[in-house]
Amino acid sequence: MSGHPSDLVTEAFEAQRDRLRAVAYRVLGSHADAEDVVQEAWMRLVRQDEATITNLAGWLTTVVGRISLDVLRSRQAHPEAARGQELPDLVVTPADHPMPDEQAVLAESVGLALLVVLDSLTPGERLAFVLHDMFAVPFQEIGTILGKSADAAKMIASRARRKVHARDRPAGPGREHREVVQAFRAAAVDGDFAALLRVLDPDVKLTVDTSTGVVVTLGATQVAAGARMFSGEAARHRPVLVNGVPGHMSWRPDGTPLSVIAFTVSAGRISAIHIVVDPVKLAAIPLSAPA
Repeated sequence: MSGHPSDLVTEAFEAQRDRLRAVAYRVLGSHADAEDVVQEAWMRLVRQDEATITNLAGWLTTVVGRISLDVLRSRQAHPEAARGQELPDLVVTPADHPMPDEQAVLAESVGLALLVVLDSLTPGERLAFVLHDMFAVPFQEIGTILGKSADAAKMIASRARRKVHARDRPAGPGREHREVVQAFRAAAVDGDFAALLRVLDPDVKLTVDTSTGVVVTLGATQVAAGARMFSGEAARHRPVLVNGVPGHMSWRPDGTPLSVIAFTVSAGRISAIHIVVDPVKLAAIPLSAPA
């Protein structure tokens, strides 16, 4: 291709860009990483002899899948370098306001609850599940990306699907969810350890996104022991939706944002808590403190 793809190929790539970005985002949970993956796919296309490509859409899907798989494996091998990847890009809206259509689609497609489940999969399982179940990519193509046969890819996707479906379907922003979260907050404020354990799933995962990195705590006992962070010095707070999941955003007395907390509830207990205290990420949320 000699560094300059034809106008026809460039046009075809641009027609595929949104789909490729969607694939990478659902695999990786990060808009920034998804953009990087799509840009890398473009650079590889530039270097490719276009005469060797018989199906551009399939070729690009394969390339994006391989690059995304490399990113997942790198995160797994170097968790300290996966800064910020424990949480997806946040869409925070007031709980009493309807979300714009685009944000609603984002929240539905990669909500916090789904991310918790996807994080429990191996890189191969996650890729196979997303490509097949969300984008209907044939197992032959998935096998090519994974370096396995179509039958092996089918087994990997099936195993991933069982893991996803084995998790109790998280409660939506309904009354049960609100009641569980309210019980947790009350127990945290009161320092009631026993009450905290009653509303926490034994395998609850707490993820805190700070300015210096992501801190993960596993298990109800450990999370309950650190619950004083939920009853801190916030002067003002308001209920919000975080990627479609009910939560709270808090501000200091001077009006600067303190934290965003989102709760995933499954089978009447809190199965995941996501907290953002990174000032850079908080500053990017266009919400002001309640009067």
